[in-house]
Amino acid sequence: MSYKIVRKEDAYPYEAAKHYNMLATRLHNPVDVNDGVLTVGLSHFLPGGGCEFGNNAMESVYYVISGELTLKTEDVETVLKPGDTFHCGPGTNKAIHNNGTETVKMLVVLTNPNAK
Repeated sequence: MSYKIVRKEDAYPYEAAKHYNMLATRLHNPVDVNDGVLTVGLSHFLPGGGCEFGNNAMESVYYVISGELTLKTEDVETVLKPGDTFHCGPGTNKAIHNNGTETVKMLVVLTNPNAK
């Protein structure tokens, strides 16, 4: 298949390693299209939710849709607000945490640089 449409009711939950107090929903997987390399998800971080400091082998882009998240890397700590993005390469250490009182919605796009 060379394309895939996913309706919001067809997104499905999955467990994200080292995440807490959050619901991750998968929208797209690389196998959805010919020669695909992207994984796309929508994450909902409850107040107090986040991801432990660490890294993965994926290039990552986070886009904050609503709410605010504190982002920590090895050399910076900042607050991401609606419309802000964070793009990092494979192996980048980072942590995120929802210090607010509302659920944060964040679009997550991942690609494996070694996929091809």
